[in-house]
Amino acid sequence: MRRLIRGKSFRRYLINHCHPIAIDGSQKLAGDTLWAEELLQRSVGKDETRHTQYFVYLLEASLVFHGGLVIPLLSEFLEHALGDSEAQKQDCELRGFVRLSDRLKRLFPRLPILLVLDGLYANGLVMQRCLRAHWQFMIVLKDKDLPSVWEEFRALQPRQSQTLQQNWGQRQQRFSWVNDIDYAYGSNGRCRLKRHVVVCEESWERVDQQAAIVTERARHAWLSSQPLSRENVHERCNLGARHRWGIEAGFLVEKHQGYHYEHAFALDWNAMRGYHLLMRLAHVFNTLARFTRQLRGLYRQFGVRGAIAFIRNSCAAPWLDPARMRGLLAKPSLLQLE
Repeated sequence: MRRLIRGKSFRRYLINHCHPIAIDGSQKLAGDTLWAEELLQRSVGKDETRHTQYFVYLLEASLVFHGGLVIPLLSEFLEHALGDSEAQKQDCELRGFVRLSDRLKRLFPRLPILLVLDGLYANGLVMQRCLRAHWQFMIVLKDKDLPSVWEEFRALQPRQSQTLQQNWGQRQQRFSWVNDIDYAYGSNGRCRLKRHVVVCEESWERVDQQAAIVTERARHAWLSSQPLSRENVHERCNLGARHRWGIEAGFLVEKHQGYHYEHAFALDWNAMRGYHLLMRLAHVFNTLARFTRQLRGLYRQFGVRGAIAFIRNSCAAPWLDPARMRGLLAKPSLLQLE
């Protein structure tokens, strides 16, 4: 991935010159057997059926581009801490985010990054960590999150709000935003940040089952690390923040389209982690192959599974010339993404 990034293979997908990376949590598997000390646990059921369930949960990081290209990047497993009684705590997404963000910074120390995150990460500590790493971010802001920010947004909106109305595809959108909202956090509000809030209200028409035209409406809000303007609000919101769904779509692909994301493959913690990482690596290879210019037609003709089967059968068949293949492999490879 570093080689592809250095080669500017993704330049057409960048958001404000940044690589959009989504981070989200996902459950891998759950059961009633404690087959590893690292498993997280929770109580499930009601009354007499209530019992302890053990599960594997992890954070995933993926590049999420607005062209539909979603590339798995990193996995961070949440583990039950072992040691004395005080250290035995359930791991959580926010602790996992600290470890994952540290790894991301070590692997790509100078890469311009735009983190697109859900509402769980709408807090001062996460935003401060992003700023220290020199990363931009777009974080979902739910109605019940950060009441002080919402209060100031509503107070400033009549005087300082800027707006933009546009048609995006079949949707009619109205953006309104307020920059430089003061946000206090930490002990007694000692830490302060200037954040920027944008709200998108949109409507579109669809045909229901009775062949009637129905108007649908939606509302989205985000916290932005950068001031918003008429020039960048569409790019940051529609092409960047909204494509956080790409990582969730990637989870569905891995769970239901042949990658067996929710399968352990081995009841040993290290082996299970190894199989999981191999599965994610396979997804990377298949994704890059599907978006390359050389194989685009093949995937359109046969679909993902059919193309993979065709490639496998071609490699295993006797009609390929071994000497020619060795010559091709000895030359530098070039990967061109559409």
